[in-house]
Amino acid sequence: MFLAANSTSTLNDVEPGLLGFLVVAVLGVALVLLLRSMNKQFRKIGPRPEDDPEGTEAPGASAAASQRPLRGLAAHRAAMAAEANAKASAEPSSTEPSSTGPSDASGE
Repeated sequence: MFLAANSTSTLNDVEPGLLGFLVVAVLGVALVLLLRSMNKQFRKIGPRPEDDPEGTEAPGASAAASQRPLRGLAAHRAAMAAEANAKASAEPSSTEPSSTGPSDASGE
């Protein structure tokens, strides 16, 4: 009986204590370290070359940028442009209309 009365009074007096503080502190430190690492990785990427206005690059920067291999979306765009250029140079240029559509322009 005495145990039941003591138990109800301790349930109302619950505090987070040292363990709760340590959990929140460790999460905060981990968040700070992750943000610093993310900013470091973003600085490595740098701005896109087409976003740079003319004349803001250092004198030797354009040579170094052209030697760097393309990655991601830039590589995909370069490959698509090369494929389009190859198709354009392979097809003979003719001014004749294609015979796949209707021959009259009235749409009847």
